[in-house]
Amino acid sequence: MRNSAIPAVRRSVLCALSCAALTAALPVASATAPRPREADRVPFAARYEAVQHGGVVRAANSSAKGAKGTDSVNDGAAIAYVDVDDNPDTYNSSRAALAVPEGARVSWARLYWGGNLRVGEQKPPEDNGRVLIAEPGGAYKALLADSLIGHRAADGADAFQASADVTDLVRRSRPGQWTVAQVNVAMGRSAVGGWGGWTLVAAYEKASEPLRRIGVWDGFETIGPRRGELRVPVDGNRFPKGTRGRLGVIAYDGDRGTSGDYLAVHTSRTKSMRLSDSANSADDVMNSSITEFGAGRTVRFPDGTNTLGYDSDVFDLREALREGGDRVEVRFGSRKDTVWLGAVFLQADVRR
Repeated sequence: MRNSAIPAVRRSVLCALSCAALTAALPVASATAPRPREADRVPFAARYEAVQHGGVVRAANSSAKGAKGTDSVNDGAAIAYVDVDDNPDTYNSSRAALAVPEGARVSWARLYWGGNLRVGEQKPPEDNGRVLIAEPGGAYKALLADSLIGHRAADGADAFQASADVTDLVRRSRPGQWTVAQVNVAMGRSAVGGWGGWTLVAAYEKASEPLRRIGVWDGFETIGPRRGELRVPVDGNRFPKGTRGRLGVIAYDGDRGTSGDYLAVHTSRTKSMRLSDSANSADDVMNSSITEFGAGRTVRFPDGTNTLGYDSDVFDLREALREGGDRVEVRFGSRKDTVWLGAVFLQADVRR
Protein backbone atom coordinates (compact mmCIF):
# COMPACT_ATOMS: atom_id res chain seq x y z
CA MET A 1 0.00 0.00 0.00
CA ARG A 2 1.50 3.34 -1.04
CA ASN A 3 -0.34 5.40 1.56
CA SER A 4 -2.66 4.91 4.50
CA ALA A 5 -4.70 6.83 7.05
CA ILE A 6 -1.50 7.97 8.75
CA PRO A 7 0.23 11.17 7.49
CA ALA A 8 2.06 10.66 4.20
CA VAL A 9 5.81 10.20 4.45
CA ARG A 10 6.38 12.15 1.28
CA ARG A 11 4.48 15.33 0.50
CA SER A 12 4.35 16.84 -2.92
CA VAL A 13 6.36 19.98 -3.56
CA LEU A 14 4.32 23.18 -3.50
CA CYS A 15 6.13 26.41 -4.23
CA ALA A 16 4.51 29.80 -4.66
CA LEU A 17 5.72 31.61 -7.77
CA SER A 18 4.96 34.96 -9.34
CA CYS A 19 2.84 34.95 -12.47
CA ALA A 20 5.84 36.05 -14.48
CA ALA A 21 7.62 32.81 -13.63
CA LEU A 22 4.76 30.41 -14.30
CA THR A 23 5.99 29.45 -17.73
CA ALA A 24 9.63 29.21 -16.69
CA ALA A 25 11.47 26.08 -15.62
CA LEU A 26 10.41 26.25 -11.93
CA PRO A 27 13.99 26.50 -10.59
CA VAL A 28 13.02 26.41 -6.91
CA ALA A 29 10.99 23.21 -7.21
CA SER A 30 13.47 21.53 -9.53
CA ALA A 31 16.32 22.13 -7.10
CA THR A 32 14.51 20.45 -4.21
CA ALA A 33 12.84 17.49 -5.90
CA PRO A 34 14.19 15.18 -8.63
CA ARG A 35 12.00 14.62 -11.66
CA PRO A 36 9.92 11.46 -11.10
CA ARG A 37 10.57 8.44 -13.28
CA GLU A 38 8.13 7.42 -16.02
CA ALA A 39 6.87 4.00 -17.09
CA ASP A 40 4.59 2.94 -19.92
CA ARG A 41 2.61 0.81 -17.48
CA VAL A 42 1.96 1.37 -13.78
CA PRO A 43 0.10 -1.57 -12.16
CA PHE A 44 -2.81 -0.57 -9.94
CA ALA A 45 -2.10 -0.51 -6.21
CA ALA A 46 -3.70 0.97 -3.10
CA ARG A 47 -2.84 4.62 -2.60
CA TYR A 48 -5.01 5.34 0.48
CA GLU A 49 -7.22 3.18 2.71
CA ALA A 50 -9.12 4.03 5.88
CA VAL A 51 -12.20 3.16 7.93
CA GLN A 52 -13.67 6.35 9.34
CA HIS A 53 -16.83 8.38 9.82
CA GLY A 54 -16.86 10.45 6.65
CA GLY A 55 -16.48 9.87 2.94
CA VAL A 56 -14.69 10.72 -0.29
CA VAL A 57 -15.41 13.60 -2.70
CA ARG A 58 -13.83 14.85 -5.87
CA ALA A 59 -13.55 17.91 -8.11
CA ALA A 60 -12.77 17.48 -11.81
CA ASN A 61 -12.68 19.23 -15.15
CA SER A 62 -11.34 18.98 -18.66
CA SER A 63 -8.40 20.99 -20.01
CA ALA A 64 -9.44 20.63 -23.67
CA LYS A 65 -12.46 21.58 -25.73
CA GLY A 66 -13.70 21.26 -29.27
CA ALA A 67 -12.40 24.12 -31.38
CA LYS A 68 -15.58 24.22 -33.46
CA GLY A 69 -18.29 23.01 -31.13
CA THR A 70 -17.52 19.30 -31.39
CA ASP A 71 -20.36 17.42 -29.71
CA SER A 72 -19.60 13.75 -30.35
CA VAL A 73 -16.35 11.77 -30.51
CA ASN A 74 -13.03 13.59 -30.26
CA ASP A 75 -11.35 11.42 -32.92
CA GLY A 76 -10.36 13.67 -35.82
CA ALA A 77 -11.79 16.76 -34.13
CA ALA A 78 -9.96 20.06 -33.83
CA ILE A 79 -9.05 20.41 -30.14
CA ALA A 80 -8.38 23.71 -28.38
CA TYR A 81 -7.53 24.63 -24.80
CA VAL A 82 -9.92 25.50 -22.01
CA ASP A 83 -8.55 28.67 -20.39
CA VAL A 84 -10.83 30.32 -17.84
CA ASP A 85 -8.41 32.47 -15.88
CA ASP A 86 -7.31 35.99 -16.79
CA ASN A 87 -3.61 35.14 -16.64
CA PRO A 88 -1.81 35.62 -19.99
CA ASP A 89 0.97 33.26 -18.85
CA THR A 90 -1.25 30.16 -18.74
CA TYR A 91 -2.36 28.39 -21.90
CA ASN A 92 -4.96 26.16 -20.25
CA SER A 93 -6.95 26.37 -17.02
CA SER A 94 -10.27 25.16 -15.65
CA ARG A 95 -12.14 25.18 -12.34
CA ALA A 96 -14.29 22.92 -10.20
CA ALA A 97 -15.63 22.90 -6.65
CA LEU A 98 -14.62 20.30 -4.08
CA ALA A 99 -17.71 19.56 -1.97
CA VAL A 100 -16.17 18.81 1.43
CA PRO A 101 -19.08 18.96 3.92
CA GLU A 102 -19.14 21.82 6.40
CA GLY A 103 -17.47 20.86 9.65
CA ALA A 104 -15.49 17.99 8.12
CA ARG A 105 -11.73 17.52 8.37
CA VAL A 106 -9.81 16.48 5.23
CA SER A 107 -7.72 13.41 6.06
CA TRP A 108 -6.12 12.92 2.63
CA ALA A 109 -6.17 14.54 -0.82
CA ARG A 110 -4.44 13.95 -4.15
CA LEU A 111 -4.49 15.65 -7.54
CA TYR A 112 -4.41 13.55 -10.73
CA TRP A 113 -3.76 15.11 -14.14
CA GLY A 114 -3.01 13.82 -17.62
CA GLY A 115 -3.83 13.74 -21.30
CA ASN A 116 -2.50 13.31 -24.83
CA LEU A 117 0.84 14.91 -25.76
CA ARG A 118 0.52 14.27 -29.50
CA VAL A 119 -2.25 15.97 -31.48
CA GLY A 120 -1.56 18.76 -33.99
CA GLU A 121 1.47 19.58 -31.87
CA GLN A 122 3.82 17.44 -29.77
CA LYS A 123 4.22 18.51 -26.17
CA PRO A 124 7.54 17.73 -24.38
CA PRO A 125 7.16 14.93 -21.82
CA GLU A 126 9.57 16.77 -19.53
CA ASP A 127 6.58 18.87 -18.45
CA ASN A 128 4.32 15.93 -17.56
CA GLY A 129 5.23 16.06 -13.89
CA ARG A 130 4.31 19.64 -13.12
CA VAL A 131 1.11 21.61 -13.03
CA LEU A 132 -0.29 24.76 -11.43
CA ILE A 133 -2.96 24.66 -8.74
CA ALA A 134 -4.85 27.44 -6.93
CA GLU A 135 -7.10 26.89 -3.93
CA PRO A 136 -10.37 28.88 -3.71
CA GLY A 137 -9.38 32.52 -3.49
CA GLY A 138 -5.67 31.70 -3.69
CA ALA A 139 -2.83 32.25 -6.15
CA TYR A 140 -1.26 29.63 -8.38
CA LYS A 141 1.31 27.32 -6.83
CA ALA A 142 3.57 24.97 -8.75
CA LEU A 143 2.87 21.32 -7.98
CA LEU A 144 5.32 18.56 -8.86
CA ALA A 145 4.43 14.88 -9.25
CA ASP A 146 5.68 12.87 -6.29
CA SER A 147 5.55 9.32 -7.66
CA LEU A 148 5.96 7.26 -10.82
CA ILE A 149 4.35 8.88 -13.89
CA GLY A 150 2.49 6.73 -16.38
CA HIS A 151 3.50 7.58 -19.96
CA ARG A 152 2.75 5.39 -22.99
CA ALA A 153 2.89 6.13 -26.71
CA ALA A 154 0.56 3.71 -28.50
CA ASP A 155 -2.42 3.53 -30.88
CA GLY A 156 -1.64 6.97 -32.33
CA ALA A 157 -1.58 8.75 -28.97
CA ASP A 158 1.08 9.80 -26.48
CA ALA A 159 -0.76 9.49 -23.16
CA PHE A 160 0.32 10.24 -19.61
CA GLN A 161 -0.93 10.63 -16.06
CA ALA A 162 0.84 12.22 -13.09
CA SER A 163 -0.28 12.85 -9.53
CA ALA A 164 0.75 14.51 -6.28
CA ASP A 165 -0.36 14.66 -2.66
CA VAL A 166 -2.11 17.94 -1.76
CA THR A 167 -3.49 17.03 1.67
CA ASP A 168 -2.02 20.00 3.51
CA LEU A 169 -3.18 22.52 0.92
CA VAL A 170 -6.74 21.13 0.76
CA ARG A 171 -6.99 20.87 4.55
CA ARG A 172 -6.13 24.57 4.95
CA SER A 173 -8.34 25.83 2.13
CA ARG A 174 -11.75 27.43 2.29
CA PRO A 175 -14.81 26.21 0.34
CA GLY A 176 -15.08 27.10 -3.34
CA GLN A 177 -13.69 26.30 -6.74
CA TRP A 178 -10.19 25.00 -7.35
CA THR A 179 -8.26 26.04 -10.47
CA VAL A 180 -5.75 23.78 -12.23
CA ALA A 181 -3.64 25.13 -15.10
CA GLN A 182 -0.82 24.14 -17.44
CA VAL A 183 -1.85 20.50 -17.74
CA ASN A 184 0.61 19.26 -20.37
CA VAL A 185 -1.82 18.39 -23.15
CA ALA A 186 -1.59 19.13 -26.86
CA MET A 187 -4.08 20.90 -29.08
CA GLY A 188 -4.80 20.54 -32.79
CA ARG A 189 -6.13 17.65 -34.83
CA SER A 190 -5.24 13.96 -35.11
CA ALA A 191 -6.95 10.69 -35.96
CA VAL A 192 -7.27 9.74 -32.28
CA GLY A 193 -8.07 13.24 -31.07
CA GLY A 194 -6.84 15.25 -28.11
CA TRP A 195 -7.91 15.03 -24.50
CA GLY A 196 -6.82 15.96 -21.02
CA GLY A 197 -8.02 16.98 -17.60
CA TRP A 198 -7.62 16.75 -13.84
CA THR A 199 -9.35 15.30 -10.80
CA LEU A 200 -8.84 16.27 -7.17
CA VAL A 201 -9.83 13.41 -4.81
CA ALA A 202 -10.23 14.03 -1.07
CA ALA A 203 -11.16 11.80 1.88
CA TYR A 204 -12.71 13.51 4.89
CA GLU A 205 -13.73 12.75 8.46
CA LYS A 206 -17.00 13.89 10.03
CA ALA A 207 -18.37 12.34 13.24
CA SER A 208 -22.04 12.73 12.26
CA GLU A 209 -21.67 10.66 9.07
CA PRO A 210 -21.80 6.83 8.88
CA LEU A 211 -18.74 4.70 9.45
CA ARG A 212 -17.36 3.96 6.00
CA ARG A 213 -14.60 2.08 4.29
CA ILE A 214 -12.69 4.41 1.96
CA GLY A 215 -10.03 3.47 -0.57
CA VAL A 216 -8.19 4.93 -3.55
CA TRP A 217 -6.25 2.80 -6.05
CA ASP A 218 -4.24 4.26 -8.89
CA GLY A 219 -1.95 3.22 -11.71
CA PHE A 220 -1.74 3.66 -15.47
CA GLU A 221 -3.13 0.81 -17.52
CA THR A 222 -4.27 0.57 -21.14
CA ILE A 223 -7.49 -1.26 -22.00
CA GLY A 224 -8.67 -1.96 -25.52
CA PRO A 225 -9.71 -4.52 -28.13
CA ARG A 226 -6.43 -6.46 -28.04
CA ARG A 227 -5.71 -6.24 -24.32
CA GLY A 228 -8.43 -8.25 -22.61
CA GLU A 229 -10.13 -7.35 -19.37
CA LEU A 230 -8.37 -5.39 -16.64
CA ARG A 231 -9.21 -6.51 -13.09
CA VAL A 232 -8.47 -4.34 -10.06
CA PRO A 233 -9.07 -5.91 -6.60
CA VAL A 234 -10.29 -3.02 -4.48
CA ASP A 235 -11.47 -4.54 -1.19
CA GLY A 236 -11.19 -7.90 0.56
CA ASN A 237 -13.51 -7.08 3.45
CA ARG A 238 -17.00 -8.48 3.97
CA PHE A 239 -20.00 -6.25 3.26
CA PRO A 240 -23.53 -7.12 4.46
CA LYS A 241 -26.58 -7.14 2.20
CA GLY A 242 -27.89 -3.73 1.24
CA THR A 243 -24.57 -1.91 1.66
CA ARG A 244 -24.58 1.62 0.30
CA GLY A 245 -21.55 2.81 -1.62
CA ARG A 246 -20.06 4.68 -4.52
CA LEU A 247 -17.26 4.06 -7.00
CA GLY A 248 -15.31 6.77 -8.80
CA VAL A 249 -13.25 6.30 -11.99
CA ILE A 250 -10.67 8.49 -13.76
CA ALA A 251 -9.97 7.56 -17.39
CA TYR A 252 -8.64 9.03 -20.65
CA ASP A 253 -9.79 8.85 -24.31
CA GLY A 254 -13.21 7.28 -23.85
CA ASP A 255 -15.09 8.35 -26.97
CA ARG A 256 -18.73 9.35 -26.72
CA GLY A 257 -20.85 7.18 -28.98
CA THR A 258 -18.26 4.42 -29.43
CA SER A 259 -19.80 1.36 -27.83
CA GLY A 260 -18.08 -1.64 -26.32
CA ASP A 261 -16.38 -0.24 -23.20
CA TYR A 262 -17.71 -1.34 -19.82
CA LEU A 263 -17.11 -1.06 -16.08
CA ALA A 264 -18.22 -3.93 -13.85
CA VAL A 265 -18.09 -4.88 -10.18
CA HIS A 266 -17.66 -8.49 -9.05
CA THR A 267 -18.02 -9.83 -5.50
CA SER A 268 -17.96 -13.28 -3.92
CA ARG A 269 -21.77 -13.31 -3.85
CA THR A 270 -22.71 -11.81 -7.20
CA LYS A 271 -21.70 -12.29 -10.78
CA SER A 272 -19.95 -9.45 -12.54
CA MET A 273 -22.44 -6.56 -12.71
CA ARG A 274 -21.95 -3.76 -15.20
CA LEU A 275 -22.37 -0.26 -13.83
CA SER A 276 -24.41 2.36 -15.65
CA ASP A 277 -26.65 5.34 -15.02
CA SER A 278 -28.61 7.95 -16.94
CA ALA A 279 -25.42 9.59 -18.25
CA ASN A 280 -23.21 6.52 -18.76
CA SER A 281 -24.60 3.49 -20.57
CA ALA A 282 -23.46 -0.02 -19.67
CA ASP A 283 -21.93 -0.42 -23.16
CA ASP A 284 -20.36 3.04 -23.45
CA VAL A 285 -19.44 3.86 -19.89
CA MET A 286 -16.29 5.84 -20.69
CA ASN A 287 -18.06 8.46 -22.78
CA SER A 288 -16.33 11.78 -22.07
CA SER A 289 -18.29 12.89 -19.03
CA ILE A 290 -17.91 14.25 -15.51
CA THR A 291 -20.94 13.01 -13.57
CA GLU A 292 -22.08 11.72 -10.20
CA PHE A 293 -24.87 9.13 -10.10
CA GLY A 294 -25.77 10.15 -13.65
CA ALA A 295 -26.02 13.88 -12.98
CA GLY A 296 -23.61 16.76 -13.42
CA ARG A 297 -23.56 17.56 -9.71
CA THR A 298 -20.04 18.93 -9.72
CA VAL A 299 -19.93 22.73 -9.84
CA ARG A 300 -17.30 23.55 -12.46
CA PHE A 301 -16.31 26.10 -15.08
CA PRO A 302 -16.70 25.43 -17.90
CA ASP A 303 -19.41 22.81 -17.38
CA GLY A 304 -19.95 21.25 -20.81
CA THR A 305 -21.54 17.80 -20.83
CA ASN A 306 -19.02 16.43 -23.37
CA THR A 307 -15.48 16.59 -21.99
CA LEU A 308 -13.94 15.21 -25.21
CA GLY A 309 -12.03 12.16 -24.07
CA TYR A 310 -11.75 12.85 -20.33
CA ASP A 311 -13.84 10.87 -17.83
CA SER A 312 -14.21 11.43 -14.09
CA ASP A 313 -17.42 9.69 -13.02
CA VAL A 314 -18.93 8.49 -9.74
CA PHE A 315 -21.33 5.52 -9.79
CA ASP A 316 -23.89 4.24 -7.29
CA LEU A 317 -22.86 0.83 -5.90
CA ARG A 318 -26.12 -0.17 -4.20
CA GLU A 319 -27.12 -2.65 -6.89
CA ALA A 320 -23.67 -4.18 -7.11
CA LEU A 321 -23.56 -4.66 -3.32
CA ARG A 322 -27.22 -5.56 -2.75
CA GLU A 323 -26.30 -9.13 -1.81
CA GLY A 324 -23.21 -8.07 0.11
CA GLY A 325 -20.09 -10.18 -0.22
CA ASP A 326 -16.36 -9.76 -0.04
CA ARG A 327 -13.37 -9.68 -2.41
CA VAL A 328 -14.78 -6.73 -4.36
CA GLU A 329 -13.13 -6.45 -7.77
CA VAL A 330 -13.53 -3.74 -10.41
CA ARG A 331 -13.34 -4.93 -14.03
CA PHE A 332 -12.78 -2.86 -17.16
CA GLY A 333 -12.93 -3.88 -20.80
CA SER A 334 -13.29 -2.36 -24.25
CA ARG A 335 -14.03 -3.94 -27.63
CA LYS A 336 -13.42 -0.81 -29.75
CA ASP A 337 -12.02 2.11 -27.77
CA THR A 338 -8.48 2.32 -26.46
CA VAL A 339 -8.80 3.80 -22.98
CA TRP A 340 -6.18 4.65 -20.37
CA LEU A 341 -7.27 4.06 -16.78
CA GLY A 342 -5.77 6.26 -14.08
CA ALA A 343 -7.54 5.76 -10.73
CA VAL A 344 -10.56 4.33 -8.93
CA PHE A 345 -11.92 5.29 -5.52
CA LEU A 346 -14.44 3.51 -3.30
CA GLN A 347 -16.71 4.50 -0.44
CA ALA A 348 -18.87 1.85 1.28
CA ASP A 349 -20.82 1.87 4.55
CA VAL A 350 -19.66 -0.34 7.40
CA ARG A 351 -22.33 -1.74 9.73
CA ARG A 352 -21.59 -2.78 13.28
